[in-house]
Amino acid sequence: MNQDLLGRVALITGAGAGIGKETALQMAARGATVCVNDLKDELVNAVVDEITSRGGKAVAIVQNIASREGMREAVQRAFAHSQRFDILVNNAAWVRYQSIPEIAPETIDRMLDVGFKSVIWGLQEAAAVMDAQRGGSIVNVASVAALRSAANSVVYSGIKSAVLGITRAAAAELGERNIRVNAVCPSAVPTEGTQRNRNAERDANRIARTPLGRLGTVEDIARAICFLAGDDAGFITAQALVVDGGITLTNI
Repeated sequence: MNQDLLGRVALITGAGAGIGKETALQMAARGATVCVNDLKDELVNAVVDEITSRGGKAVAIVQNIASREGMREAVQRAFAHSQRFDILVNNAAWVRYQSIPEIAPETIDRMLDVGFKSVIWGLQEAAAVMDAQRGGSIVNVASVAALRSAANSVVYSGIKSAVLGITRAAAAELGERNIRVNAVCPSAVPTEGTQRNRNAERDANRIARTPLGRLGTVEDIARAICFLAGDDAGFITAQALVVDGGITLTNI
Protein backbone atom coordinates (compact mmCIF):
# COMPACT_ATOMS: atom_id res chain seq x y z
CA MET A 1 0.00 0.00 0.00
CA ASN A 2 1.33 3.47 -0.83
CA GLN A 3 2.30 5.97 1.86
CA ASP A 4 0.14 8.86 0.64
CA LEU A 5 -0.93 9.76 4.20
CA LEU A 6 2.58 9.70 5.65
CA GLY A 7 2.91 12.15 8.53
CA ARG A 8 -0.79 12.96 8.72
CA VAL A 9 -2.78 12.72 11.94
CA ALA A 10 -6.28 11.28 11.57
CA LEU A 11 -9.12 10.89 14.06
CA ILE A 12 -11.71 8.25 13.20
CA THR A 13 -14.84 8.11 15.33
CA GLY A 14 -16.53 4.77 15.91
CA ALA A 15 -13.33 3.00 14.93
CA GLY A 16 -13.63 0.03 17.26
CA ALA A 17 -15.28 -2.18 14.64
CA GLY A 18 -16.68 -2.33 11.12
CA ILE A 19 -15.99 0.43 8.62
CA GLY A 20 -14.26 2.61 11.20
CA LYS A 21 -11.84 -0.13 12.21
CA GLU A 22 -10.94 -1.00 8.64
CA THR A 23 -10.43 2.68 7.82
CA ALA A 24 -8.08 2.98 10.79
CA LEU A 25 -6.08 -0.03 9.59
CA GLN A 26 -5.84 1.27 6.03
CA MET A 27 -4.91 4.82 7.03
CA ALA A 28 -2.19 3.52 9.33
CA ALA A 29 -0.85 1.36 6.49
CA ARG A 30 -0.72 4.50 4.36
CA GLY A 31 1.49 6.21 6.93
CA ALA A 32 -0.95 8.19 9.07
CA THR A 33 -0.91 8.35 12.84
CA VAL A 34 -4.42 7.12 13.56
CA CYS A 35 -6.36 8.22 16.62
CA VAL A 36 -8.80 5.39 17.24
CA ASN A 37 -12.01 6.53 18.91
CA ASP A 38 -14.82 4.48 20.36
CA LEU A 39 -16.71 4.00 23.62
CA LYS A 40 -15.23 0.70 24.76
CA ASP A 41 -11.66 0.35 25.96
CA GLU A 42 -11.32 -3.23 24.77
CA LEU A 43 -12.38 -2.39 21.21
CA VAL A 44 -10.14 0.66 20.93
CA ASN A 45 -7.12 -1.06 22.43
CA ALA A 46 -7.53 -4.08 20.17
CA VAL A 47 -7.44 -1.86 17.06
CA VAL A 48 -4.45 0.10 18.37
CA ASP A 49 -2.61 -3.14 19.12
CA GLU A 50 -3.34 -4.48 15.64
CA ILE A 51 -2.03 -1.31 14.01
CA THR A 52 1.15 -1.19 16.08
CA SER A 53 1.80 -4.90 15.57
CA ARG A 54 1.90 -4.15 11.84
CA GLY A 55 4.40 -1.33 12.34
CA GLY A 56 1.88 1.51 12.21
CA LYS A 57 1.23 4.39 14.58
CA ALA A 58 -1.97 4.62 16.60
CA VAL A 59 -3.38 6.42 19.63
CA ALA A 60 -6.27 5.19 21.76
CA ILE A 61 -9.01 7.74 22.41
CA VAL A 62 -11.80 6.22 24.45
CA GLN A 63 -14.39 8.98 24.44
CA ASN A 64 -18.10 9.54 23.95
CA ILE A 65 -18.26 11.98 21.03
CA ALA A 66 -22.04 12.39 21.15
CA SER A 67 -21.71 15.77 22.91
CA ARG A 68 -19.86 18.93 21.99
CA GLU A 69 -17.62 18.55 25.03
CA GLY A 70 -16.85 14.93 24.19
CA MET A 71 -15.93 15.69 20.60
CA ARG A 72 -13.79 18.63 21.69
CA GLU A 73 -11.90 16.35 24.08
CA ALA A 74 -11.33 13.74 21.36
CA VAL A 75 -10.02 16.29 18.84
CA GLN A 76 -7.83 18.03 21.39
CA ARG A 77 -6.27 14.75 22.47
CA ALA A 78 -5.61 13.83 18.84
CA PHE A 79 -4.02 17.23 18.19
CA ALA A 80 -1.95 17.14 21.38
CA HIS A 81 -0.26 13.87 20.37
CA SER A 82 1.68 15.37 17.43
CA GLN A 83 0.68 19.04 17.52
CA ARG A 84 -1.11 18.65 14.21
CA PHE A 85 -4.48 17.48 12.95
CA ASP A 86 -5.12 16.65 9.30
CA ILE A 87 -8.03 14.25 8.86
CA LEU A 88 -11.36 13.68 10.57
CA VAL A 89 -13.61 10.77 9.67
CA ASN A 90 -17.08 11.21 11.16
CA ASN A 91 -18.03 7.55 11.17
CA ALA A 92 -19.74 6.94 14.54
CA ALA A 93 -23.41 6.04 14.48
CA TRP A 94 -26.08 4.50 16.67
CA VAL A 95 -28.87 3.00 14.59
CA ARG A 96 -32.33 1.61 15.25
CA TYR A 97 -34.85 0.82 12.52
CA GLN A 98 -38.44 1.39 13.62
CA SER A 99 -41.79 1.82 11.93
CA ILE A 100 -43.36 5.25 12.24
CA PRO A 101 -45.71 4.30 15.13
CA GLU A 102 -42.80 2.74 17.05
CA ILE A 103 -40.44 5.73 16.92
CA ALA A 104 -39.65 6.84 20.45
CA PRO A 105 -38.18 10.15 21.66
CA GLU A 106 -35.18 8.43 23.25
CA THR A 107 -34.40 6.69 19.95
CA ILE A 108 -34.45 9.95 18.01
CA ASP A 109 -32.38 11.73 20.64
CA ARG A 110 -29.60 9.17 20.70
CA MET A 111 -29.47 8.77 16.93
CA LEU A 112 -29.31 12.55 16.52
CA ASP A 113 -26.61 12.92 19.17
CA VAL A 114 -24.32 10.29 17.64
CA GLY A 115 -25.13 10.51 13.94
CA PHE A 116 -26.00 14.18 13.39
CA LYS A 117 -24.82 16.47 16.18
CA SER A 118 -21.42 14.79 16.47
CA VAL A 119 -20.79 15.52 12.79
CA ILE A 120 -21.34 19.22 13.41
CA TRP A 121 -19.26 19.23 16.59
CA GLY A 122 -16.54 17.36 14.71
CA LEU A 123 -16.49 19.92 11.91
CA GLN A 124 -16.34 22.72 14.43
CA GLU A 125 -13.50 21.27 16.48
CA ALA A 126 -11.47 19.94 13.55
CA ALA A 127 -11.60 23.24 11.69
CA ALA A 128 -10.37 25.03 14.81
CA VAL A 129 -7.12 23.03 14.94
CA MET A 130 -6.38 22.32 11.26
CA ASP A 131 -3.35 24.26 10.08
CA ALA A 132 -4.13 27.37 8.02
CA GLN A 133 -1.54 26.47 5.37
CA ARG A 134 -1.91 22.70 5.14
CA GLY A 135 -5.69 22.70 5.46
CA GLY A 136 -7.23 19.31 6.00
CA SER A 137 -9.82 16.77 4.98
CA ILE A 138 -13.09 15.79 6.64
CA VAL A 139 -14.97 12.71 5.47
CA ASN A 140 -18.50 12.07 6.71
CA VAL A 141 -19.94 8.58 6.51
CA ALA A 142 -23.49 8.87 5.17
CA SER A 143 -25.44 6.09 3.42
CA VAL A 144 -27.33 5.27 0.25
CA ALA A 145 -30.33 5.65 2.56
CA ALA A 146 -29.84 9.38 2.00
CA LEU A 147 -30.69 8.78 -1.67
CA ARG A 148 -33.17 5.89 -1.62
CA SER A 149 -35.09 4.83 1.46
CA ALA A 150 -36.84 1.74 2.71
CA ALA A 151 -39.64 1.25 5.20
CA ASN A 152 -38.83 1.54 8.91
CA SER A 153 -35.98 3.97 8.30
CA VAL A 154 -37.53 7.40 8.78
CA VAL A 155 -35.05 8.56 11.43
CA TYR A 156 -32.01 6.89 9.88
CA SER A 157 -32.73 8.14 6.36
CA GLY A 158 -33.46 11.61 7.68
CA ILE A 159 -30.17 11.79 9.55
CA LYS A 160 -28.09 10.46 6.67
CA SER A 161 -29.78 12.91 4.29
CA ALA A 162 -28.90 15.69 6.73
CA VAL A 163 -25.27 14.54 6.75
CA LEU A 164 -25.12 15.21 3.00
CA GLY A 165 -26.52 18.70 3.56
CA ILE A 166 -23.96 19.33 6.29
CA THR A 167 -21.21 18.12 3.97
CA ARG A 168 -22.13 20.55 1.20
CA ALA A 169 -22.58 23.54 3.49
CA ALA A 170 -19.35 22.88 5.38
CA ALA A 171 -17.43 22.50 2.12
CA ALA A 172 -18.72 25.89 0.99
CA GLU A 173 -17.70 27.53 4.25
CA LEU A 174 -14.34 25.87 4.84
CA GLY A 175 -12.99 25.79 1.30
CA GLU A 176 -11.25 29.14 1.66
CA ARG A 177 -9.21 27.58 4.46
CA ASN A 178 -8.19 24.64 2.22
CA ILE A 179 -10.34 22.25 4.25
CA ARG A 180 -12.15 19.77 2.04
CA VAL A 181 -15.38 18.15 3.21
CA ASN A 182 -16.82 15.09 1.48
CA ALA A 183 -19.07 12.15 2.26
CA VAL A 184 -19.22 8.48 1.37
CA CYS A 185 -22.54 6.71 0.89
CA PRO A 186 -22.12 2.98 1.43
CA SER A 187 -24.80 0.47 0.57
CA ALA A 188 -25.50 -2.39 2.98
CA VAL A 189 -22.16 -3.73 4.17
CA PRO A 190 -21.86 -6.78 6.43
CA THR A 191 -20.41 -5.66 9.77
CA GLU A 192 -20.85 -6.58 13.41
CA GLY A 193 -23.29 -3.70 13.79
CA THR A 194 -25.52 -4.58 10.83
CA GLN A 195 -25.99 -8.25 11.67
CA ARG A 196 -29.34 -7.74 13.42
CA ASN A 197 -30.87 -6.22 10.28
CA ARG A 198 -29.62 -8.78 7.76
CA ASN A 199 -30.70 -12.23 6.65
CA ALA A 200 -29.74 -14.57 3.84
CA GLU A 201 -32.84 -13.88 1.75
CA ARG A 202 -32.40 -10.13 1.91
CA ASP A 203 -28.71 -10.39 1.07
CA ALA A 204 -29.44 -12.63 -1.90
CA ASN A 205 -32.02 -10.19 -3.22
CA ARG A 206 -29.62 -7.30 -2.86
CA ILE A 207 -26.83 -9.20 -4.61
CA ALA A 208 -29.17 -10.06 -7.49
CA ARG A 209 -29.97 -6.36 -7.99
CA THR A 210 -26.34 -5.18 -7.77
CA PRO A 211 -24.57 -4.86 -11.15
CA LEU A 212 -21.25 -5.99 -9.65
CA GLY A 213 -22.94 -9.08 -8.24
CA ARG A 214 -21.85 -8.95 -4.60
CA LEU A 215 -22.28 -7.09 -1.34
CA GLY A 216 -19.84 -4.35 -0.47
CA THR A 217 -17.17 -4.90 2.17
CA VAL A 218 -15.65 -2.73 4.86
CA GLU A 219 -12.48 -2.76 2.75
CA ASP A 220 -14.38 -1.20 -0.19
CA ILE A 221 -15.71 1.63 1.95
CA ALA A 222 -12.42 2.25 3.75
CA ARG A 223 -10.56 2.57 0.45
CA ALA A 224 -13.05 5.23 -0.67
CA ILE A 225 -12.62 7.12 2.62
CA CYS A 226 -8.83 6.99 2.33
CA PHE A 227 -9.04 8.28 -1.25
CA LEU A 228 -11.16 11.27 -0.22
CA ALA A 229 -8.86 11.98 2.71
CA GLY A 230 -5.68 11.98 0.63
CA ASP A 231 -4.01 14.25 -1.88
CA ASP A 232 -5.33 12.36 -4.92
CA ALA A 233 -8.68 13.96 -4.04
CA GLY A 234 -7.10 17.38 -3.58
CA PHE A 235 -9.62 19.16 -5.86
CA ILE A 236 -12.65 17.25 -4.64
CA THR A 237 -14.97 18.75 -2.06
CA ALA A 238 -18.72 18.89 -1.30
CA GLN A 239 -19.17 15.47 -2.93
CA ALA A 240 -21.09 12.37 -1.90
CA LEU A 241 -19.25 9.33 -3.23
CA VAL A 242 -21.67 6.42 -3.59
CA VAL A 243 -19.96 3.08 -2.95
CA ASP A 244 -22.64 0.51 -3.70
CA GLY A 245 -21.67 -1.68 -6.65
CA GLY A 246 -24.10 0.30 -8.82
CA ILE A 247 -27.34 -0.73 -7.12
CA THR A 248 -28.66 2.74 -6.32
CA LEU A 249 -28.68 4.17 -9.84
CA THR A 250 -29.45 1.10 -11.93
CA ASN A 251 -32.69 -0.24 -10.44
CA ILE A 252 -35.91 1.39 -11.60
